[in-house]
Amino acid sequence: MCSDCDSGRRTFLATLAGAGALGALAGASTSSAEAAGLDAYADPANPALPPTNMQLNLARTALVVIDPQVDFMSPASPAWPVVGESVTELNTVPNLVRLFKAAKSAGIPVVISPHYYYPHDHHWKVEGPLEILQHRLGMFDRKGPLTLDGFAGSGAEWMPEFKEYIEDGKTIVCSPHKLYGPQANDLVLQLGKQGVNQIILAGMAANLCVESHLRHLLEQGFEVAVVRDAIAAAKFPEGDGYLAALINFRFIANGLWTTDETLKKLSAA
Repeated sequence: MCSDCDSGRRTFLATLAGAGALGALAGASTSSAEAAGLDAYADPANPALPPTNMQLNLARTALVVIDPQVDFMSPASPAWPVVGESVTELNTVPNLVRLFKAAKSAGIPVVISPHYYYPHDHHWKVEGPLEILQHRLGMFDRKGPLTLDGFAGSGAEWMPEFKEYIEDGKTIVCSPHKLYGPQANDLVLQLGKQGVNQIILAGMAANLCVESHLRHLLEQGFEVAVVRDAIAAAKFPEGDGYLAALINFRFIANGLWTTDETLKKLSAA
């Protein structure tokens, strides 16, 4: 586990609170949206890009959920000050519950791509800003790859709302991805072994792991739809991660659906 994480977490949260960063960002985002007379996340009224027509075939479809863990989706998480607004306004957790239920009812594979950090990961000598932050906060920490000691009740554990679906003996839990994409885990192998080439993609965080998974899966020849209200992202003074991701999803995803639309497609397929 990370011996310096408690002090790092306190320092980060104190700095964030002292600067009033989230309040300032929220105010700026609201003002911009109101000034434009638009919902900041609404699709353009007159899109230039052609529409897609992804049709689900349940015999080759899977639900892939990224990082459905306490440290990304719970008020108990040290990251909640920066992700909580997005998780709340999008109803991410309830929408994921609905997706889990629908996928199980439809009989399609449910695959989890989790995020875990082990003690040796805290000694990386090359890190990006978000990696540094996650290590300082002790996010997704486990005591080691060969033990579940301390996993129950930790930030690396599944959200309580998801446990009955993930721990049903049927859900595939992949090895962890370490940065953002699935290149270092066995997600693509597990999907191939299930005969899957269509993906319904959801989870956290929109502009990081979700977008990185989307890009890699597309490059591997998968057809991928992102569920736009079953994801969320951090909001920093540097920008709104959800908005950044949404723009790219419009450019590259084979589908960009709401949870309601996804459930209708699953029931109709």
